[in-house]
Amino acid sequence: MKIILKENIENLGKKGDIVNVAAGYGRNYLVPKKMALEITPTNTKMIEIEQRSLKKGLEKEMKTYQTLIEQLNEVALTFERRAGDKDSIFGSVSTADIKDALSNLNFDIEKKKILLPDPIKKLGNYKVPIKIFHDQTAEISLEVNREGTPDQEATPPPDPKKEEVATPEVPEASLPKAKKEEAATEAPVEENGSTEEKK
Repeated sequence: MKIILKENIENLGKKGDIVNVAAGYGRNYLVPKKMALEITPTNTKMIEIEQRSLKKGLEKEMKTYQTLIEQLNEVALTFERRAGDKDSIFGSVSTADIKDALSNLNFDIEKKKILLPDPIKKLGNYKVPIKIFHDQTAEISLEVNREGTPDQEATPPPDPKKEEVATPEVPEASLPKAKKEEAATEAPVEENGSTEEKK
């Protein structure tokens, strides 16, 4: 039977499309749920008007999809994972991880629309396609880094306590000879000054 779609239906068509479906599927499911209208000789005129209206609605939707695609194309996600010598990570980065990261950026993307054939199991940079609608896809950038990189381990942040300990006062015994002489010459001056004050 011929029907006109009132909604976008995955693997069938877009809003406003006229398609052929099995009579049972059309009459028992699509038409009762108001997802489609059956095309008959008597409602052809009405269908033409409906089709124009539905196609206008679809144009608006397509603009929304286009905006979403542009926004997702700018997304760069970073994940940190513990990894072995050959850059193989312990665990993986899965579609669930990507979905959660996108949710944190206010993108509501279904897991099945993240076209990642297998979970990521190695460090590196990846491009992950996101299905938006039918043949419309976006592509996000994804980077998997080693958790606690060697650079970070080689240069730990300065510890203020250690800095204080690193500059103790040098005892007089360890002063060089010249410094000791200066200290010796300074001492009598202080004594003279104190005797003058007493007078």
